[in-house]
Amino acid sequence: MSEYVIHGPSLFTEYDIHLFKEGKHFRLWEKMGAHVIEHEGEEGVLFSVWAPNAEKVCVEGEFNYWNQDNYPLQARWDESGIWEGFVPGLKPGTLYKYAIHQKDGKETLEKCDPYSRMNETPPKTASVVVDSRYDWTDGRWLEAREEQGYERPMSIYELHLGSWRRDENGNSYSYRRMAEELVPYLKETGFTHVEFMPVMDHPFFGSWGYQVIGYFAPSSMYGEPDDLKYLIDKLHEAGIGVIMDWVPSHFPGDAHAIKEFDGTHLYEHEDLRRGFHPDWNSYIFNYGRYEVRSFLISSALFWLLEYHADGLRVDAVASMLYLDYSRKEGEWLPNDFGGNENLEAIELLKMMNDAVHEDAPGCVTIAEESTAWPKVSGPTSDGGLGFDYKWMMG
Repeated sequence: MSEYVIHGPSLFTEYDIHLFKEGKHFRLWEKMGAHVIEHEGEEGVLFSVWAPNAEKVCVEGEFNYWNQDNYPLQARWDESGIWEGFVPGLKPGTLYKYAIHQKDGKETLEKCDPYSRMNETPPKTASVVVDSRYDWTDGRWLEAREEQGYERPMSIYELHLGSWRRDENGNSYSYRRMAEELVPYLKETGFTHVEFMPVMDHPFFGSWGYQVIGYFAPSSMYGEPDDLKYLIDKLHEAGIGVIMDWVPSHFPGDAHAIKEFDGTHLYEHEDLRRGFHPDWNSYIFNYGRYEVRSFLISSALFWLLEYHADGLRVDAVASMLYLDYSRKEGEWLPNDFGGNENLEAIELLKMMNDAVHEDAPGCVTIAEESTAWPKVSGPTSDGGLGFDYKWMMG
């Protein structure tokens, strides 16, 4: 045991682990990642990360001069693949990464935290410890939303935060500057909702946010997490709803992110005929892996419950539904019944929609689905995907 890391503290119960393994833990942000806690009278940070195939996992940062060996986490006894450790004295704002020591003596991988609440602004790649204490003022809005539901007229203004307007120096507006100018603009033009192209952390600005690596972290290009909460709070104060683009269809292959996270194909499908997206040169989640389902559905609920978003527009749904999407004959694998339907992705989408409607009543889900797939907005109880709306592709 390291003298710098205390093993034993945990946010997980046995039931949490059961749900995680079953693909039914939908609040993983409360357990995974970096959490500021107090242990035996001393404040510090408890780290938890899923890396079942690693030989050893250490946390590194400014606090140990980025040493990859001397702050080891401990693997849980329950074969969940989760590593944990409490580091006394660390505070919000601490930079950190995970050093994933691979088996067979392969090179040690430096990874940002898949569950981090904030990452450094690109091209820097470390995660940041966050302890948000934002004091929301939109209680009446949330109550009215739950009572009224989504069956009311909606006029949606879609925008990319990074390019909507620029300041006098040519820089993108911050979340707080956006609140000053976007709110009156939307009121003047009569929109009921704003839809943000992905605000989740992404390394390449030119992707407009559609190549996400931080499924629980808003982009730090525009400010800190509480700054985004402030923007949403002000929009609600003005009677304007917020829809967020959410991208469970693929993710980029940046070396510091979730691709081959523990040296194996952990989040992505191992077979490239199912795990690689030819259109976007990106990687496809293994939707059949239960821990990945827990990760993705937790992410969806995170933005609705923690950031008070009023809905999710799910990007590129068609690419999830079809195993042969953008693939020629011989470039894809059929499902167990010989068809081209991605049964595991279909199940994920149904579970996600059911979870949203149960845990975030009044919130909407919208599918960007470009084919004639039946019952996209039909209830899951009737064989539908469970979305509230289907996006008009034009």
